[in-house]
Amino acid sequence: MSLMPNGPNAWMPLLWAGVLFVLHLVTVVRALTRANRTPASRVAWVATILLLPVGGVIAYFLLGETNIGRGRFERLRETVAALRMSSEPVVSVPPDAAPLVDMARSINGLPAVSGNRIRLLGDPLASPGEPMRDPKAAMDVLIADIEAAREHVHIAFYIWLQDGTGTRVAQAVAAAAKRGVTCRVMVDALGSRAFHGCPLWRQMAAAGVQLLATLDDVNRIWHLPFSRVDLRDHRKLVVIDNRIGYCGSQNCADPEFRVKAKFAPWVDVLLRCEGPVVRQLQALFLSGWIPEHGEPGLEALTSAEPVERFADGGIAQVFETGPVTRHNAMSDMFVACMYAARSELIITTPYFVPDEAMLRALCAAPRRGVKTTIIFPERNDSWLVGNASSGNWADLLACGVEVHLYPLGLLHSKTLTLDGHTALVGSANMDRRSLELNFENNLLIVDPAVTASVRERQMGYLSVSRLLAADEVQHWSLWRRLVQNTVGMMAPVL
Repeated sequence: MSLMPNGPNAWMPLLWAGVLFVLHLVTVVRALTRANRTPASRVAWVATILLLPVGGVIAYFLLGETNIGRGRFERLRETVAALRMSSEPVVSVPPDAAPLVDMARSINGLPAVSGNRIRLLGDPLASPGEPMRDPKAAMDVLIADIEAAREHVHIAFYIWLQDGTGTRVAQAVAAAAKRGVTCRVMVDALGSRAFHGCPLWRQMAAAGVQLLATLDDVNRIWHLPFSRVDLRDHRKLVVIDNRIGYCGSQNCADPEFRVKAKFAPWVDVLLRCEGPVVRQLQALFLSGWIPEHGEPGLEALTSAEPVERFADGGIAQVFETGPVTRHNAMSDMFVACMYAARSELIITTPYFVPDEAMLRALCAAPRRGVKTTIIFPERNDSWLVGNASSGNWADLLACGVEVHLYPLGLLHSKTLTLDGHTALVGSANMDRRSLELNFENNLLIVDPAVTASVRERQMGYLSVSRLLAADEVQHWSLWRRLVQNTVGMMAPVL
């Protein structure tokens, strides 16, 4: 009896098996040899590819490599090279903050600048157990500045909703455009998918606002072999008349955040900036606008004179991270801040899926005598991130980190203060998306007065949060720990 296949199609199963084997082998080799990848990420991807014969290869094809596309990468690089900032005097930075300033400058080349007036907007918590008195007060200030704009309004938001705040901002921008102010609005195509094309979007377009839904093409079929499908523009910044800038964690939406209302209110921070640092925020906006829109001649806005300075202003520095900056840039900045702390380190972040370097730096802080506090939302709007995050809490507690859980909504603020003199505020979370995939904007502040205001806001969060006890974590069920560790193990893939 012959064991050889018979008939014209008898060889097909063996042929397909061979093709699948070769495809698996090639994909595994690609995952192992891809540059700028941590060992944990390599292990996670190899396991995914081998355990899921077809799905693993498809997943790697779609998500395995952080690639924005060659054409877009070249446009971004050319734009950044053209955004030459006006020469700035060398700033004398306190010795404790000098390494952080150097680290931030190594990312985008933007220097620390002095003479900045920075104000944390919004009311603090009224008292323990009570919500903020007026959580929309920060956006009221932004809207007033748009209404007073004379030359231009530049806005970039990851999420813009058709709610009260979103409507008011859109109407203010449309009114500004009608009175002759040049208005440019940029939103992320996925984060604001329900907004671009809605009546408010059309209303702004009819008023003469220039509109852009950025990264709208990365998930189209002809881009799949060349770019990752889930790269996002997570930046949140506004520049008005080259004099006033806004940045922080605030999206253009009500705190009720109706697309995820059961986790509301969203609790954010928004900074209003004046001074030389506004030109750096302008550069960040234009680095996103010019490559996607193609509008020439805007580079001059970053070198226009005069630059407004304030005698009582502090030192600040802007930097952005994303798929086109050097690998691990955001992680390196977080790690540098953690190791720079000498007496106190306070962090708030909604999404905590750290890489190994960040986790070790955070755990080392209390062992060096640094009082280390981190505040998470008690309920997370992402099941995956929530489980991956809580899987690290036992390690944090064992090392002496105080973990507090905020119960009054989704604590969305991304803040870090150290030793009362330096603060880091921006759009970047402490998770893999912000560390490796998203375009993020961040502001390093070396100013005791501004840092004190950010720290006061952190203390407000802390006053209504509950301290997580080690006993509570130790009594988690086997099933819960199994889920947390399984999700955490796959974090480099997610």
